[in-house]
Amino acid sequence: MKKISSESDICDSIPKIILGALSDNSLARDSISSINSPSWMILTPLERSILLANSDIAASSLEPLMSFGWCATLEECRFTGMNMGVPYRMFGRPMLGLIDSERAHGLGLLSLEKLERSSIGRNLLRSLYQSPELPTNVFGLSFNHPLGIAAGFDKKAQALSAWPSLGFSWMEYGGITRFPQDGNPKPRMFRANKENALINRMGFNNPGALAVRDNLIDRKSIGLWPDSPVAANIGRSKKVSNEDAPGDYSSTLDILWDYSDLFVLNVSSPNTPGLRELQEVEHLSSVLNSCNDIRDKKGNHKPLLLKFSPDMSDDDLISSAEVAIKSKIDGFVATNTTISRYIPQNSQSRSAFAQSGGLSGRPLRKRSIEVVDLLYDYTDSKVPIVGVGGIDSVDSAWNMIISGASLIQLYSALVFNGPSVVSKIIKGLKVKVRENNFSNISEAVGSKHT
Repeated sequence: MKKISSESDICDSIPKIILGALSDNSLARDSISSINSPSWMILTPLERSILLANSDIAASSLEPLMSFGWCATLEECRFTGMNMGVPYRMFGRPMLGLIDSERAHGLGLLSLEKLERSSIGRNLLRSLYQSPELPTNVFGLSFNHPLGIAAGFDKKAQALSAWPSLGFSWMEYGGITRFPQDGNPKPRMFRANKENALINRMGFNNPGALAVRDNLIDRKSIGLWPDSPVAANIGRSKKVSNEDAPGDYSSTLDILWDYSDLFVLNVSSPNTPGLRELQEVEHLSSVLNSCNDIRDKKGNHKPLLLKFSPDMSDDDLISSAEVAIKSKIDGFVATNTTISRYIPQNSQSRSAFAQSGGLSGRPLRKRSIEVVDLLYDYTDSKVPIVGVGGIDSVDSAWNMIISGASLIQLYSALVFNGPSVVSKIIKGLKVKVRENNFSNISEAVGSKHT
């Protein structure tokens, strides 16, 4: 297969390869001609490709696609109506194999940003990936269901309106710092495919709070603001010392106040030197009190959440949670990525695990659930918890909820399973709620503790 060297090459190659592989098939020609209209002509290559991927084309016609690496077997290539997983298996996986993790991430965001800019694009995504409703109310906010996109995926809030179209009920952008920063040297993101895990040492690369705010102002002015809750993840600027961290966090909070419904204070990323020290009692109260001063000045209460590291001991976790509660924290996020490792059997995964940085995905699941359990018990269920880490299926989402998570998030599962994982999880949770005789998802939160 021809080496693809740029994002534009990838976007341009998809329809050409699909059209070339299917052009001799009458069913394909019928599918193409049926959408040969002005609406079709204004679609982007990616949009056209998704439409083609979801056309009713016989499996026998898809044999040529195997030679291009779009799918491994005929069964995997089979198109049966609106099979939501097909577009990702067709396009996402091959793209990920052609370029490194960070470029693939950037390409995905660029594609989503383009799609969200048009009603056609947003409607297309909804038709493929819209999730059912499983309503819940947390932090005084209404959510269509508990599952949101975790911080780190949409760092600059460049595709906010796309996330609801992909089925998410809420989204968290960032991490954002007061000052612009490039982050750590590249390469800094790695995939461990067999483990369904990612390793990153991004280092809060972002354009800074003021630039992000300007983008959000523009977004609101043109009507591209989601009707779902939006959270902002705030981190410490690398050039700022821990002694000056309270002012750094509160400044960012002040700048972004009008452009988020809730805020997550990230004191637990492993990729900024010394940041995790802010979880310690002597630092934490100063950061929280400084942020509370901004909230008091604004005069309207917006929830402040604290994101914990999975690498803290249980005793340290409880000590920090106690300080946070005394400082009027509204909720916890459990957990950030981990620096802990085991040795995978697969050589590609071993190579990825050998990289420094925070590990996310399936290997994080057990510890994240343990932290949710611990916080739920310690707070006597009085402080809402967002559970994140290794959620990639109905069972993992359900276990996080019954352990005590009122809301949940995913990141790595989107990379390895594609967007269809969102609707699959919510459909499965609806079944779980019914099977366990709960009237709503809120009743399931922490139920294993009763």
